[in-house]
Amino acid sequence: MSFSPPVFLKESEENNSKFVEIQQAQTTSTVSEDPLQNLCLASQEVLQKAQQSGRSKCLRCGGSRMFYCYTCYVPVENVPVEQIPLVKLPLKIDIIKHPKETDGKSTAVHAKLLAPEFVDIYTYPCIPEYEEKDHEVALVFPGPKSVSIKDISSHLQKRIRNNGSGKNDDPDKPSVKRKKAEGQDVCDFSESKWKGTTLKRIIFIDSTWNQTNKIFTDERLQGLLQVELKSRKTCFWRHQKGKPDTFLSTIEAIYYFLVDYHTDILKEKYIGQYDNLLFFYSFMYQLVKNVRCSGDKETRKLTH
Repeated sequence: MSFSPPVFLKESEENNSKFVEIQQAQTTSTVSEDPLQNLCLASQEVLQKAQQSGRSKCLRCGGSRMFYCYTCYVPVENVPVEQIPLVKLPLKIDIIKHPKETDGKSTAVHAKLLAPEFVDIYTYPCIPEYEEKDHEVALVFPGPKSVSIKDISSHLQKRIRNNGSGKNDDPDKPSVKRKKAEGQDVCDFSESKWKGTTLKRIIFIDSTWNQTNKIFTDERLQGLLQVELKSRKTCFWRHQKGKPDTFLSTIEAIYYFLVDYHTDILKEKYIGQYDNLLFFYSFMYQLVKNVRCSGDKETRKLTH
């Protein structure tokens, strides 16, 4: 004998199910609307005051700017430098900027402002020499040859072993071993001896995605280990039309790389050590969001 529940019980279950779905949708919507809400940031009161007072003067070049000078890489007069957080990074960062990239729209400046001792910005065609240090350097750029962050160590170790065995030598020639000095150990490139990573410097390209090819194909960057961030999505307000949401702004790419590097390579718990790299970015994101929500079209106040 089959039993059919009363109609009101079915309706109650359906209503409960719909209520749960609505709650889940609202939670997901809230997170997607403000993906930067859980960052561990220094007080942004200094930026709030600067935004209210408007543009200020750069103490170096005298230019009128909002928050910071994008040519001198310093905060402006009404943003005291001592109130800007400084971030210590585990790696040196080189940013290669396209000459046609608009300075006032670039987020690369944020990294230089917040981690000045660890970040250098070069304007293409100026590129440092990496040829002799390809086992210590990696380029963050998507492509078929790109590896994940967790695979960086093994690929760099392979380069060291290849260099140590003389990969470019004549295969018919016997290998020549350097005489062992007294008290000096012979170099051992076995993986058991090489537990960490030799990565010391990471390179980012700062340009629109349509302009990156010129820099990426430069012979001075060829042969470097290429790394891709595949699981992150941008929330940049100037997202380029026709590009996937995994194409990040420069400061996002730097931040997410370091977070993954911290957990996947350094094997340490991440507790917000690099969150302040998004100090300016998160503030501007919220400003743009508020402007769009209010329907105010005077976005010029948010530009530099």
